[in-house]
Amino acid sequence: MYRPDSIFEFSLNHFIKFGAGACAELGYEVRKFGGSKALIVTDKGVVGAGILQSILQPLEQEGISYAVFDGVIPEPTDHTFTECLSFARQGSYDIIIGVGGGSAIDVAKTVGILLKFGGELLDYVAPPTGQGKPIPGMGTPVIACPTTAGTGAEVSPAAVISFKELKLKAGISSPYQRPTLALVDPCLCISMPPKVTATTGMDALCHAIESYVTRQYDRKAMPDAPAKRPVYGGCNPLSDAIALRAVELVSDHLRRACDNGEDLEARWGMSLGSLMAGIAFTNSGLGLVHAIALSLGGKYPISHGETVAILLPAVMEFNAPSNFAKFEEIALVMGEDTEGLSRGDAAMLAVQAVKRLAADIGIPSSLKAVGVAEKDLPLIAEDALKVQRLLVGNPRRVSTAAQVESVLRRIY
Repeated sequence: MYRPDSIFEFSLNHFIKFGAGACAELGYEVRKFGGSKALIVTDKGVVGAGILQSILQPLEQEGISYAVFDGVIPEPTDHTFTECLSFARQGSYDIIIGVGGGSAIDVAKTVGILLKFGGELLDYVAPPTGQGKPIPGMGTPVIACPTTAGTGAEVSPAAVISFKELKLKAGISSPYQRPTLALVDPCLCISMPPKVTATTGMDALCHAIESYVTRQYDRKAMPDAPAKRPVYGGCNPLSDAIALRAVELVSDHLRRACDNGEDLEARWGMSLGSLMAGIAFTNSGLGLVHAIALSLGGKYPISHGETVAILLPAVMEFNAPSNFAKFEEIALVMGEDTEGLSRGDAAMLAVQAVKRLAADIGIPSSLKAVGVAEKDLPLIAEDALKVQRLLVGNPRRVSTAAQVESVLRRIY
């Protein structure tokens, strides 16, 4: 007999430190967590931009030894993860510091798990791609220092991996994979180029919107046991409040951050919006946008942020009939005037608001514009349908590849 769930769970990473100049306290935080030898996981872009000095100086002031792995690439492959793990096993590191965008932080998180518990990546990836083995506990402590405002990786329990041979992206997700500390300093984002600012910012907006409209926790079945309640449990009053505020912050600050990277107020707003969106979606879940993005990202070298930015309006249009009221709220916090409109028409203003924001910051408006071939749409749709851990939370039921393909064709 069907019983709806009546309980929602809400969790954060262990600690958050936020503010301009927060990275100056990194050495203190490493000592607080008992660290004395740190592995810094980053990429060559961060090193080249001179950002790493803001991380190394506070470590040196506290006498903390360190080594730097800078081999992380955008949309990291399974080989990137294994290379970092091999590097990490050569030293006796007691803390890992992920410095960069979501890619560097994701690698840091998963390497922290594998360093302590062993195993292979596919052991922990969800079926049908992997074995779905549960992570048994907290790995090597991880401090996440984001240099972009978008992924929410600093508070996320998930890491996304591109499996090149399989031509797909898959994730490892567990509450034990959340960083021990999210140290969010908007000053680290100052040198982020306009295009990266735009695409990562749209990723944050997508996280906030998908989190806000995902299927509600009490419109899902009660699990057989508490341990079987999924990490992405559905939207709830706490995630809703945080997600809607994140939509507003990104809507208010993203254009400014793209126009002037040194606008610290805009960077502050974007960093906070991204952080809040990350907190919201890692509790409530995501939906069809990210399911398609995982499929598409394994087949084309398009950044994740650009992918979700292109997909978001079409998926919103598809999902809006499931909850016109929530989509109207999105329109309102994005500055739309819904007075005198039917609820359905008001909801559609949210779609238009997202399209305008994307256009203003230079996001392409179609999949064709970024090189996706029309002949690949059926395969992209079929693979997206396999990402059930996300699709079960989509507010509108997605049960066939034809449904997914119809969404893709709206923005082809």
